[in-house]
Amino acid sequence: MKLFKRTLFAAAALAVMGCAADTAGTASTAKAAASEADKELMSAAQGVFKPLPTFEEMQKVRQVTPEQIKLGQALFYDPRLSADQQQSCNTCHNLATYGVDNQSFSKGVAGGFGGRNAPSVLNSSLFVAQFWDGRAKDVEEQAGGPMLNPAEMAMPNEAAVEEVLRLIPGYKAMFDAAFPGQQQSITFQNATAAIGAFERTLLTPTRFDSYLRGDASALTAAEKAGLKKFMDVGCTACHMGTGLGGEGYFKFGLVQGPYWKFTGSKKPDDGRFEVTKSEDDKNVFRSPGLRNVARTYPYFHDGSVWDLEKAVDIMGQAQLGAKMSADDVKSITAFLNALTGDVPEAARTMPILPAAGPRTPHPEHHK
Repeated sequence: MKLFKRTLFAAAALAVMGCAADTAGTASTAKAAASEADKELMSAAQGVFKPLPTFEEMQKVRQVTPEQIKLGQALFYDPRLSADQQQSCNTCHNLATYGVDNQSFSKGVAGGFGGRNAPSVLNSSLFVAQFWDGRAKDVEEQAGGPMLNPAEMAMPNEAAVEEVLRLIPGYKAMFDAAFPGQQQSITFQNATAAIGAFERTLLTPTRFDSYLRGDASALTAAEKAGLKKFMDVGCTACHMGTGLGGEGYFKFGLVQGPYWKFTGSKKPDDGRFEVTKSEDDKNVFRSPGLRNVARTYPYFHDGSVWDLEKAVDIMGQAQLGAKMSADDVKSITAFLNALTGDVPEAARTMPILPAAGPRTPHPEHHK
């Protein structure tokens, strides 16, 4: 009997050991399969997206100097470049709120409103063009637009901007340092070049950039699943590259339209047609970059949608012709939340601005 019991115990132990070995083998196989799936997903992502460039890499595209960046930051925050001296670049592109003002339309001089939602300035120097309709070729050209727009900063002309800057004594030395060797350094073109130089530093690296550089652990399982879904359903047709968008023009309502039946927009917008006058460009807009998209609400050119999941759902229907499940929408949104980076602290810290001089224009609120 004792021998039988010992034999039975031994057999049971062997069976348990066998089960453990089978379980370990299954787990090992599953881990290997998951690792292989991770590698395939990362490889696919690396073929579609690119990590943010370093500052050194940005310098190869357009070289800027520390003096130009310093001047540009001051000009970005200076409200004296507007007709009522109340509006600065940062008013509509607040760096403390991810380069936007979180309003459907931005309020300008005299209480008027712009006609389109203010896009974020973060990472915008990477885009093919600026503004929703692409009417400015780069951030330098874009910087001058709001200053002269009657609904925004409302300066009457370039000469008026130059006059204000020349009547603020401290700017003379800053412009001379930023643009040495020029007989007259304070010009409208130099002002916008300096603002552009500052904006080229507004890059917000994220865990997704670490992932694209080979760190598979940088994203959670849920974020990886969302990334895969994002690619599988076809979002990458418009949102690819370094900025996850901003590289091309696409009709809003490409598959199902018009777009306003989804957004509830009260006033249809012809989009790029206003620039090109081509019928093919009606309702066509430059695709927005999706970096920091979780923080740059409300969405679309008219700021008509405040909820990111709703925006994803609308994109699926209007652009892809697909009504995605709630789970798929949540999964993609989980990935989009991983695109939120950190705004450089030095950039979002308002600098000390040059003091006004005896002839500097000033607002006369008492009149």
